[in-house]
Amino acid sequence: MSTSFQLHGIVPPVITPLTPDFQVDKPSLRKVVRHLLDGGVHGLFVLGSTSECVFLNAHQRADVLATVAEENNGRVPLVAGTMDPTTDRVITNARQARDFGMQGLVVTAPFYTRTSQAETIDHFQMIHDAVDLPILAYDLPVCVHTKLERATLRTLYERGLICALKDSSGDEGNMRMVLRDFAAQPDFSVLTGAETTVDYALLGGAHGCVPGLGNVDPAGYVRLYDAARRGDWEAARQEQERLIELFQIVFQGVPETSPNASGVGGFKTAMQLMGLISHRHMSRPNKVLSDEKAERIKAILARTHLL
Repeated sequence: MSTSFQLHGIVPPVITPLTPDFQVDKPSLRKVVRHLLDGGVHGLFVLGSTSECVFLNAHQRADVLATVAEENNGRVPLVAGTMDPTTDRVITNARQARDFGMQGLVVTAPFYTRTSQAETIDHFQMIHDAVDLPILAYDLPVCVHTKLERATLRTLYERGLICALKDSSGDEGNMRMVLRDFAAQPDFSVLTGAETTVDYALLGGAHGCVPGLGNVDPAGYVRLYDAARRGDWEAARQEQERLIELFQIVFQGVPETSPNASGVGGFKTAMQLMGLISHRHMSRPNKVLSDEKAERIKAILARTHLL
């Protein structure tokens, strides 16, 4: 079943709006989903890193899954992050995602504990055996501290355990090698998680992008993707340049906040300024961006024609 699911195009990792008391802000989340769908996205990645997935408990995850599934109402494919340190906890998350109608699972290597490539393969096998949904491998060594090596990806694919890769490794040379490794497998998709080099990735054969910044400007990423699909690389480059300018919102929180709070907090602050969410709160202990930082983000939104 893993190789029967095709994902392509722009698939944003949907942010999780929170109330000031750190509950899921369901009305704002519905508005975000409508914003993404109206922007023309090709799928939604629920409970990704940009969604603050590892901060959310089971009840909060259920609120997110139910709200997104209901608002999407079958319009685009839905995949859900299952990230957790151990195999059995991932399986619990995966079963919850399946029960709320997700069509695919996003799985990283185990983390916190030190895990070998062989044990990582076993991890994917056990999840596949427990929950009969397609699995997208998520290469995120900056967070899980294990690289999904090229040979590991090949083994996972040949065993029918994965149908796609989301590459957020930051190693674009290696991703280019992966694209070459799978060039003869049309049933396997590679999507980049790098917002600022999407034009390069698509030129090299990537099938799409999972941009956190796509929460702010989904239509911009869709324009970039469409330009690349028709071979208009100059239009793709120009759109990418505008999105790079917009991406500067992720740097406004440092050094007062962590890179995570500055990045996701930058997205949330921009979306609050755009009227898409009610609050820009982050999950604890990440700090909310100050009003001074919000003014800087507002200026960037204006320069990139989003205000």
